[in-house]
Amino acid sequence: MENIYTQFLLEGNPVSLVRYGNGHINDTYLLLTDEPHAYILQRINSRVFSDVPKLMDNIIAVTNHLRRQDDNPRHVLTLVPTKAGDRYLTLETGEYWRLYEFVTDSICLDKPENAHDLMQSGVAFGVFQNQMADFPAQTLVETIPHFHDTPDRYRQLHEAIRENRAGRLTSVSYELAFYLQRESEASALMDMCRRGELPLRVTHNDTKLNNVMLDKRLRTPLCVIDLDTVMPGLVANDFGDSIRFGASTAAEDEKDLSKVSLSLELLEAFASGFLGACGNRLTPAELETLPLGAKLMTLECGVRFLTDYLNGDTYFHIARPEHNLDRTRTQMTLVEDMERKWRDMELIIRQAAR
Repeated sequence: MENIYTQFLLEGNPVSLVRYGNGHINDTYLLLTDEPHAYILQRINSRVFSDVPKLMDNIIAVTNHLRRQDDNPRHVLTLVPTKAGDRYLTLETGEYWRLYEFVTDSICLDKPENAHDLMQSGVAFGVFQNQMADFPAQTLVETIPHFHDTPDRYRQLHEAIRENRAGRLTSVSYELAFYLQRESEASALMDMCRRGELPLRVTHNDTKLNNVMLDKRLRTPLCVIDLDTVMPGLVANDFGDSIRFGASTAAEDEKDLSKVSLSLELLEAFASGFLGACGNRLTPAELETLPLGAKLMTLECGVRFLTDYLNGDTYFHIARPEHNLDRTRTQMTLVEDMERKWRDMELIIRQAAR
């Protein structure tokens, strides 16, 4: 590893390098020097991201735009250049490496400890939307094509049904019926975008609490991290994925479905933080689609889990044979609870928008 990090412009001499965080895509390390100075070193997964130079172009453009609006070094990720003056390192082996300044005096939470934590993540992603609102989203590339394309996720499900690779089709008839009954809703947001009713935005596309750095002492947001999936998208998807993950009362793979529900308290916390920080950036149509974004992101995620289960668990990491099926069912249960609480969801979001 020494031949990697010594090619970057470090402050001080390296004294330690250890694995860092719980990410499953990139290889991430914490690098400390004797100054003392801390950095985050990452090997970018070129199997998941097929065009790393374009991905890095996205990140450079977005962080430069954010920095022009807020030059506090703790409020935006900062890439450290190589000694050759490049913003990332390309090896002859085809590997890509980058180095970020470590965000000082910060913490990262895997799940909210209370409603305040979720609200602060809403503030962070709302600030991100606010600051990126005047950035030309169409100039960014899709780092993962069709990532939040719900109709395409359903297309993949139908392909998995036809192929039945793992021979599991007959055992999931109830789950399939649930998702197929709701397929007609899958294209609603994308259809609105095509008709010009929803603007294309710069979206993060992985709006979980653990992608927000919080101030260690104040527990207020510093900056949004993990910008690899920043690309053109719809704000309802970013909002919706936060609700799907953050406002659920149970873990994503909870086997006891009686524990799974939508917490209206957590929904209100995130919505108030997010919409308060967005200011008046969102259109009336975007505000109206936020509940639908929560439902469609939950449906989409469940479809992905079910597809992977039918394909023999080839994409998501599993810890038990029916792990993906358990995940499929939690998303079903969460969708059903959203449908029961639909009017409450709409009211909460309207009040937060006001």
